[in-house]
Amino acid sequence: MMFKSAQAFAPAGLSSFFEICDQTEAGVPIADPERVGARGGGFGLRHGVLTTVSISEAERNSIRVFMNGKVAPEAETTRTALRMLLDKTEKTYAVVVRHEISVPVGAGFGTSAGGALTAALAFSKALGLPLTFNQIGKIAHVAEVRCKTGLGTVGPLMVSGCVLTIEPGAPGISVIDRIPLRSEYVVVVGLFGPTPTRQVLSSAEKRLEVNRYGRKTLEAILDEPTLENFLACCWDFSEKAGFATERIKQLARLAKGAGAIGYAQNMLGEAIHAVTFKENAVDVAEAFKQVLPKTNILVSELDFQGARLVNTSETV
Repeated sequence: MMFKSAQAFAPAGLSSFFEICDQTEAGVPIADPERVGARGGGFGLRHGVLTTVSISEAERNSIRVFMNGKVAPEAETTRTALRMLLDKTEKTYAVVVRHEISVPVGAGFGTSAGGALTAALAFSKALGLPLTFNQIGKIAHVAEVRCKTGLGTVGPLMVSGCVLTIEPGAPGISVIDRIPLRSEYVVVVGLFGPTPTRQVLSSAEKRLEVNRYGRKTLEAILDEPTLENFLACCWDFSEKAGFATERIKQLARLAKGAGAIGYAQNMLGEAIHAVTFKENAVDVAEAFKQVLPKTNILVSELDFQGARLVNTSETV
């Protein structure tokens, strides 16, 4: 019996600001999911999603997904991406996906995109599908758009670092840049709780606010593309677009008092990510402990490689 497996990793993706791009300038919904997306910016972390995909031939196609060892019926974005890939195969397979996720789910860490992207990368490698990196990324992007778990997270996860999405769309269509940084920075995340992405994307009033300030934020960052200005502009966005709760503002004050270079709110989540130098990360984390339990604080270095294959094995 044929059995193949492969592994892939994607960094957690922190979105610091965004602009929803799923309509034309005339307000007509964009029908092609590859053209739907978002402008915005954020960070890729060393923490993220490690995915193992195991495949064996079967009488019919089936997909089972586990997250941190537990059956994950909610992982619809991963299943959607794999169904699209199964449509490209001539045989039928039983597919088992094991996501090991080292960040909170549903709190603005891009785990839906990371899960779909790593599953697609590992599946394609295990079966030897003739697809490029961007072609695989497009499939994960379309899956996320269809499942309404995000709009433009997949592309930035493929680049990582301090990422700017200048033009929206799937990988190969979008225009992505980044602010060059050395590896001396650390991100300290303080988390109160998740915010359902679908809820925000479906509110017409919130969309208008987000898009008005999202475009201005991108322009202001491109005028002065430094880490300090990036963070200042993103924090301004979270306040003006109405995302910053009183608890988030309290974390911002604590981060500033502890010497962080700057901070932004997770999009979307009641969480904040402060950027600091390595030697100062403990001070920021300790400051967050004044209002958060230790389990709600994550300290991570930045990732500069992006999503990638990690390991493969095959037995026949």
